[in-house]
Amino acid sequence: MNKSALSSALFMALLAAMFTFGACTANGDSADTSPTSHRGGNASTDKGSDDKETSSSSTDSGPSEYSIHDLVEMVSVPAVAFSRGTVEYSVDAFAIGKTEVSQGLYRTVMGSVPEDDALGDDYPIFNVSWYDAALFCNALSKKAGLDTAYVYDSVNDGGELINLSVNYAVAAVRLPTEMEWEIAARAGTLTTYYWDTDVASKYAYYAQDKGPVAVAGFIPNALGLYDMAGNVAEWVNDWYGSYPTVSQENYTGPEEGKYKGIRGGGWSDKAPALASAEREKKVPSHRSQTIGFRVVYSAGF
Repeated sequence: MNKSALSSALFMALLAAMFTFGACTANGDSADTSPTSHRGGNASTDKGSDDKETSSSSTDSGPSEYSIHDLVEMVSVPAVAFSRGTVEYSVDAFAIGKTEVSQGLYRTVMGSVPEDDALGDDYPIFNVSWYDAALFCNALSKKAGLDTAYVYDSVNDGGELINLSVNYAVAAVRLPTEMEWEIAARAGTLTTYYWDTDVASKYAYYAQDKGPVAVAGFIPNALGLYDMAGNVAEWVNDWYGSYPTVSQENYTGPEEGKYKGIRGGGWSDKAPALASAEREKKVPSHRSQTIGFRVVYSAGF
């Protein structure tokens, strides 16, 4: 066995052990990091403003009729460290959507889908900006009786969130950080693609010209996550920027920027865009038939 294969095998074994002893699946009942209903403080309190647009409604309404489990099927990911070159990124435990957000879920939470999107409940949502995705996350958090991660003053006519900040300390639904997304996509692999040298078309829907297909139609990765490559590309939480040159804990990207990150490649992309490390960027107001998102639940860090 060569060095690269040995490293991959050891990393996978370690991750498997962590999954065995440190977490449970979305249908399990043991891990503290599982997404359960949490009625914490107002998400805007730590920001010094009680009239923020995204102040959580969970503190002034009755208990939610839903838990996050009722709304989203999630997979728990244990705390893990991932190295890129000489820089190590350690990430706290989180749970991530088993599939991309579907049109059915989006309609349940937001009331409707973009007019050109209506392909069916099992298709991924698309034609949504990064801001749309953030608003969805807040709405989903509230529906599940959770705090809200995105804090802002208002929404302008272009759909942009004004004076936006992200409260990572609260237990809430949000977009994955870029490191969370890559750790989940790799599922313990260190190869270019999470399926290594197997036939890519068994795992990903790509190089097409007819639009997306229903979620969960291809082989999932080792964590049981579907479409981490192909179908629709996925917004991540971070501003796009150069990677740090020193090790990081719960890295959330640059403090500001012009573009938001996109990962995974979409249905119209060629194979290189599907690589686990591949990155794309767009302004957060951008909408496209090739871009959607999936959500994470974090207990806060």
